Amino acid sequence: MKRRAFITLLGGAAAWPLRAHAQQPAMPVVGFLQSGSPGGTAHMVAAFQTGLREAGYIEGQNVGIIYRFADGQYDRLPVLAAALLHSQVAVLAATGGDPAVVAARAATATIPIVFTTGSDPVALGFVASLNRPGGNMTGVVLLTSNLGAKRLGLLRQLLPKVDAVGVLVNPTYTVAAAQLKEVEAAAASLNVRLIVTNASADRDFAPAFALLIQERAGALLVAADPFFQSRRDQIVSLAARHAIPAIYEWREYAVAGGLMSYGTSLTAAYRPFDPETFGGVIEAIHEVEAALSEFKEKVVREGEPAQEGDAAAPAEQPADVIEPDCDGELVWCSSES
Repeated sequence: MKRRAFITLLGGAAAWPLRAHAQQPAMPVVGFLQSGSPGGTAHMVAAFQTGLREAGYIEGQNVGIIYRFADGQYDRLPVLAAALLHSQVAVLAATGGDPAVVAARAATATIPIVFTTGSDPVALGFVASLNRPGGNMTGVVLLTSNLGAKRLGLLRQLLPKVDAVGVLVNPTYTVAAAQLKEVEAAAASLNVRLIVTNASADRDFAPAFALLIQERAGALLVAADPFFQSRRDQIVSLAARHAIPAIYEWREYAVAGGLMSYGTSLTAAYRPFDPETFGGVIEAIHEVEAALSEFKEKVVREGEPAQEGDAAAPAEQPADVIEPDCDGELVWCSSES
């Protein structure tokens, strides 16, 4: 995502529903809600903190951050979101995929929410449009959930003689059905037989791989899912143990020893996301009155309609799919591939 001066968000800060922020403590607090685990997302959290520092916000000095992780158990997210709101956070960061965004949206319609999602936020109802999100939500859209067909195609190019490919899916994930439908359509065009196997808990992985072996899967596509990301070492280990070549969504899988992955860079997405959006929102919290005056003047001067409740910053998509070149393909590959 290209860096933009979102600090000019002050000019539209009145569009955020900030009525409750007058009661916020002197040091604003960001609630960080993550679908994954602390260990599995440590590098993303570090990028998040770096982004805030680049915007002039240093944790413990002029901004506080409360972290809550669901550890891949999506049913925990509503309780964690409620706990963050109880702590009077000024901004809620819903990260780690759609389940966290759904929980955040259900928890508040007034506290600003900045999200990361791998799906279409308009189709899921998170925002009205990318340019004018509406409501109290904005964020970054990553290219993840809709790349299943591309990943299957790359796997087919690498293994042209394989006619049966396994697909590991988490049925509890918000867009699991849509992902599977896309991959099924691609499989039909490639004349590939799919073997669909499910996992939504640690105990499911062993039987899932047992099914792949039983059905003689020649390769594996691991669907985009925060729970899988948090268990990437376990999945990569099982694929290696059973000698099943696999493709994944994130570079982190390849770093862990997986064959290859195709998708955006998580750290690159999290880092610019913070100073541009969170930095602007936090500044807005302290400058509501000035921003209101400036926003009204802009409306009078430029004739732009002021719509109360419209999110101040547009939802953003990464400008690039950030991948190195590996054997002629734009994918992340492990050193052992």
